[in-house]
Amino acid sequence: MTEALIGFAAVLGLVLLRVPIAFAMGLVGMIGYAMETSMRGAVSMAGRLLIDTAQDYGLSVVPLFVLMGLFVNKGGLSRELYAVSHAFLGHRRGGLAMATIVACGGFSAICGSSLATAATMSKVAMPQMRRYGYADSLSTAAIAAGGTLGILIPPSVILVIYGLLTETSIGKLFIAGIVPGLMGVLFYLAAVAWTVRRNPAAGPAGERTDWRGRLAALRDVWAVLLLFFLVIGGLYGALDVWPLHLTFSPTEAAGMGATGAFLIALARGGLDLRGIFQTLRETADTTATLFAVLIGAWIFSNFVNIAGLPEALRAVVQENAVAPWMVIALILAVYLALGCVFESLSMLLLTVPIFFPLVTGLGYDPVWFGIIVVVVTEISLITPPVGLNVFILKGVVGDVSTATIFRGVTPFWVADILRLALLALVPAITLFLPESMGP
Repeated sequence: MTEALIGFAAVLGLVLLRVPIAFAMGLVGMIGYAMETSMRGAVSMAGRLLIDTAQDYGLSVVPLFVLMGLFVNKGGLSRELYAVSHAFLGHRRGGLAMATIVACGGFSAICGSSLATAATMSKVAMPQMRRYGYADSLSTAAIAAGGTLGILIPPSVILVIYGLLTETSIGKLFIAGIVPGLMGVLFYLAAVAWTVRRNPAAGPAGERTDWRGRLAALRDVWAVLLLFFLVIGGLYGALDVWPLHLTFSPTEAAGMGATGAFLIALARGGLDLRGIFQTLRETADTTATLFAVLIGAWIFSNFVNIAGLPEALRAVVQENAVAPWMVIALILAVYLALGCVFESLSMLLLTVPIFFPLVTGLGYDPVWFGIIVVVVTEISLITPPVGLNVFILKGVVGDVSTATIFRGVTPFWVADILRLALLALVPAITLFLPESMGP
């Protein structure tokens, strides 16, 4: 156990020294594994992981969902989503910020990336909110917080990585993320309402759109609805009816989604030959980065397991008769603390190999724990001093200080804490849908 704790501290130290998380985990994992066995054993283990990763068909779901998200960006679907949200909510006080939250939720359902959602919606929503005199703190906070929905509402790349890391059903993780994701939208809408109630000038009401305009806006989002229904419906058997009889595995659903997003982007004129090659290159870059981090996490996980940290933690819990709910509370406290320093993927890959065996050993459902972990990592995206979504937004907007964005995001952060507490205390909220799927 001592060796594993030293290894964990070494990884934290290397990451704080700006060493990429993939190399930090891989290096510490290799050295630790060699100390527990032999250098030859460590090299053999790492080589086997590299080969297995390259040959694993299940991992093909990652680049396909990344490709789908990038094609969605090229297709300009974010504009239509914001337009329909604006048509229904823009006349309310704080309505444009609420429309941004709803549009982020819809966009994340076909994008799966928080950073892409925040960066894209900032270009669409920020000019409109400024035109109507919204405070920069509310405008940027709504985009930064809304962008976090991209890693929970399916399809979600980070849920895919959690599923691969823990051998948990990706299909069940996706369907389990729907209700917490919708809760996130509702809680964020409440945060906007609370903000404009305290300061009405922060979000003045806009002009009302008549029903003809609303229906016209709804017609423009048919592509979004079709793509979402194709991916999610095929994954959960909703298309297994006459005459289609279509059911998809996660990889097949990702392939269909990427193809559909490509055809939509092509039909809308958002792609040319140069754009296609650029999208494919970005997909390759992102996938290579994710795979490097995943391999590093597996190497570190093997070291942690052979050093006996999960078993030692379970023994400590049993010997001291620590209540399971107290263990979960301590784990969540650790995640909230780490979220002030690490970005979401690094935090997930660094901690799941340690906490997952302990949590499942206490009888908790791995699907429920996966959703809880993702909700905590959502919070890390808007938590100072790192808050990766905040810095992405700062880079896109430019003329708004990070202090202003962090100040505006505080009500959304509080809303996330309340949602996390509710999901942790009532697991049935998360597990109702996946349990209805059966085994």
